[in-house]
Amino acid sequence: MRNVYLDNDADLSILNGKTISVIGFGNQGSAQAQNLRDSGLEVIIGNIDDEYALRAKQMGFKVYSIREATEKGDIIMMLIPDEVQPDVYEHSIKDGLRPGKTLVFASGYNIHFGYIKPPNYVDVVMLAPRMIGSAVRSLYLKGSGAPALIAINRDFTGTALQTLLAIAKGIGSTRAGVIESTFEEETIIDLFSEQALAYGQLIKLAFEVLTEAGFDPVVVALELYASGEIVEISKAIVNHGLVNQLSLHSLTSQYGQLSRANIIFNEEIKKKMKNILEDIVSGNFAKEWYQEGRANYPTLNKLLEQAKKHPIVEYENMIHKKFKIYLL
Repeated sequence: MRNVYLDNDADLSILNGKTISVIGFGNQGSAQAQNLRDSGLEVIIGNIDDEYALRAKQMGFKVYSIREATEKGDIIMMLIPDEVQPDVYEHSIKDGLRPGKTLVFASGYNIHFGYIKPPNYVDVVMLAPRMIGSAVRSLYLKGSGAPALIAINRDFTGTALQTLLAIAKGIGSTRAGVIESTFEEETIIDLFSEQALAYGQLIKLAFEVLTEAGFDPVVVALELYASGEIVEISKAIVNHGLVNQLSLHSLTSQYGQLSRANIIFNEEIKKKMKNILEDIVSGNFAKEWYQEGRANYPTLNKLLEQAKKHPIVEYENMIHKKFKIYLL
């Protein structure tokens, strides 16, 4: 197993006197910026003049253009969407990098696929929390943290690991543990999990099968996911393990899950998963997504519109109005 680092392995004092420029104040940017500031570090924000910049100012951060923030920062954290990073880097970041600065990515995507090629005189590292931004923040406030993957693409200074671990400690990730990975590994596994483990699509198929068989749509939605039971099962998987959590289910449930699994999840599904993996590894998906972004997301917008028209959305709204279900 690779190295796992915890709080005692990281030293925040390494960042004393350094300015951390968080580029982008969206979900991850706002969460990580707040955590770093609460950890006693100097944080500024680089953002275009929009509602996110206004929100950052309202929260007491100094906000600059992305170019200015890059020039002022010793550590540049790229927390804007993957598909816009190459253009932003080319026009607003590249010229502000100086020898010894650290460029931090939250995903290996653009480095692995070669859309961004930093100069050889900066440290290039990755800190990738395995959690959505809101949870990165809420876990930090609870005294915990989001586990993360870390990787070093270039260690110009010779101290890239120490800097990376200090940043990881600043956002709270070393409280849970950070594990060494690579830019390639994080990118491929992340894309694969998003595409091959499409839980929402599986739920929609199950909803269609049951409602087409004549069962009440609200009851079906509650049973499949809307009650929140699926969240508790996910927590049990995390806390007890994929197999051990079965003991929390009835014997009927255990037998049903184990005896019927191969009917749906078989070699044919595995073959399709391998095709998805090959599409990612080859770079075909990245090229497709890059072109999609350049064209202002026509296919994505069409797919989202189709998804919103699915009958399940109507019954979700009904459940939200009729039931009092609150999940923290």
